[in-house]
Amino acid sequence: MKWLVEFTTGRRIADVNSGFRVFSRGEVLPYLDHLCNTFSFTTSVTLAYMMTSKFVGYVPIAYHPRIGNTKVRLFRDSLRTLQYIVQAILYYNPLKMFLLISGLLFVAASVLMILALQWKIMTAFYLGVGCYLMVVTVFCLGMLAELLSKIMTKPR
Repeated sequence: MKWLVEFTTGRRIADVNSGFRVFSRGEVLPYLDHLCNTFSFTTSVTLAYMMTSKFVGYVPIAYHPRIGNTKVRLFRDSLRTLQYIVQAILYYNPLKMFLLISGLLFVAASVLMILALQWKIMTAFYLGVGCYLMVVTVFCLGMLAELLSKIMTKPR
């Protein structure tokens, strides 16, 4: 998930899910409607700040190893965190998500075309053509989503 956040923000992130944040209450209030109010609050506030060009600084601190058991459930909490990351991306910078999906479809289409040409598999050829068409469609939807996000967040 770290690579997705770094791809979206265009910045290197030391720790996207650290639990200690210092920020002004007044600065975070406008973001509250779009932030997670559970375990992933720190991730969503980091994303919101970075995607709106706010300063985020990392200061290393000394800490002691955890004593006891964690309440984090790896699979369930990872899926929830991924959901919040995707929601933040779609709210603040939707084009990045659509570009990522278009890129994956382009790679799939290219692999299918290579298979089709190498082993003369017509099904792979048709799937490849379909994937190339989906690349264009998803990219156009991304452009539309970007336009809509700018219209919806424009000050009145």
